[in-house]
Amino acid sequence: MKFSVYILECSDGSFYVGHTDDMRKRIAEHNVVAFQYCWTASRRPVQLVFQQLMPSRNEAFQAERQIKGWSRSKKRALIEGKWQDISTFAKTYNTRSSTPTGRPSTSSG
Repeated sequence: MKFSVYILECSDGSFYVGHTDDMRKRIAEHNVVAFQYCWTASRRPVQLVFQQLMPSRNEAFQAERQIKGWSRSKKRALIEGKWQDISTFAKTYNTRSSTPTGRPSTSSG
């Protein structure tokens, strides 16, 4: 069984990142509000703008979690296949802060 990590673009221009083992079914669920409290419920219709096959559910889930933490610009670069931009955005992030929280790191001793 193959799994996918995917990005949907919502009607308000926002992105939703998820993973699934049945892409057609999952997009249909988003568009008919199968999950009332999902981000996309009030932002329909949604459109698939990125999909990458992964060998396992765990790898798809891990990719989803990683991409969800990215900036909008970095997600857009991924969608457009602009690999150099993804690298640039990552370097920009790392020079601003050495921790994911945006707080400067502290060292003891």
